[in-house]
Amino acid sequence: MPIASFGQTADGREVQKISLRSEQLTVTILTLGAVINDVRLTGVAWPLTLGSPDVAGYEGKLSSFGSFMGPVINRIKGCTAEIDGQRYTFEKHHSGNLTQHSGSTGMHRQIWSIAEHGPDYVVLTLSLSDGLGGFPGNRDITLRYDIEGASLRMTATASSDAPTPFNPANHSYWSLDPTPGYGGQKLQIAADHYSEPDAELMPTGRILPVDDSPYDFSTGRSLAGDASEFYDLNLCLSSSKAALRPIAKLTGREGVCMEMATTECGLQLYDGGTIDGRDYPTHHRAPYGPYAAPALEAQSWPGSLAQTHFPDIILRPGAPYRQITSWTFSAKQIG
Repeated sequence: MPIASFGQTADGREVQKISLRSEQLTVTILTLGAVINDVRLTGVAWPLTLGSPDVAGYEGKLSSFGSFMGPVINRIKGCTAEIDGQRYTFEKHHSGNLTQHSGSTGMHRQIWSIAEHGPDYVVLTLSLSDGLGGFPGNRDITLRYDIEGASLRMTATASSDAPTPFNPANHSYWSLDPTPGYGGQKLQIAADHYSEPDAELMPTGRILPVDDSPYDFSTGRSLAGDASEFYDLNLCLSSSKAALRPIAKLTGREGVCMEMATTECGLQLYDGGTIDGRDYPTHHRAPYGPYAAPALEAQSWPGSLAQTHFPDIILRPGAPYRQITSWTFSAKQIG
């Protein structure tokens, strides 16, 4: 069935799952958080993204898995921002004086509405009220997922009736091998600079070349997939939005490949070192622990609310937001 029940949240909200199919790809989307719940490539026997068949996981420690997160993904320093002379305060995260993924009322916690759907696409909508999570403006967001061949494309648009921070991203963990863990996988990223992070992983404001740093993926290199490497930072793809272009390639040990393209100017690389999915069933039928998979999050540069020389993320009335990000999968002969 193209649309089916995925269960109910703890507070009784119904969650639906939408199945999209092409000859090469099958994708499951959830109305909770607009989650990319499952991705399957014809001829490959395992799932290509971390996910769970249990709605409870997405209300718990798996809440970021595959979600379209916002209004502002990543961290907001000091839980505050000034917009056109007015200061706004956002929800504080338990780990420090910062806001993480827009807090407990973020888009990943919301039930999206199905506006339109077909065998190979779905359109989801969400309205966020003025003041929710501390963010100004009544905002309307539309998210469309399409599959064609072996490609999944996400198109996001948004509008607001007041100036408001808006920097969302999909937060999928990509798992290209039969079991969780990515040691030995190869990653290539088309970025020659990165945002220097401080001790709280907030950008210092300095943009540094990747040359001779641990963050040079320009020609592709193997990942350790363990605590010997640490990645939780923004790779600078450009200084502003661009036309849709290839920006990253991840290749698994078994020959499954994912090529990622986006219109966004940044790519947050997170190593998955704090993943804790031991309490939930998973698509891999194995628990998800630290370094189960990396996340590649296409977005504008994080820290823009504190760093005025970074790309602007203020969504203003009459100037709609738009993002396109796509993932294309392939595999050598397996078996």
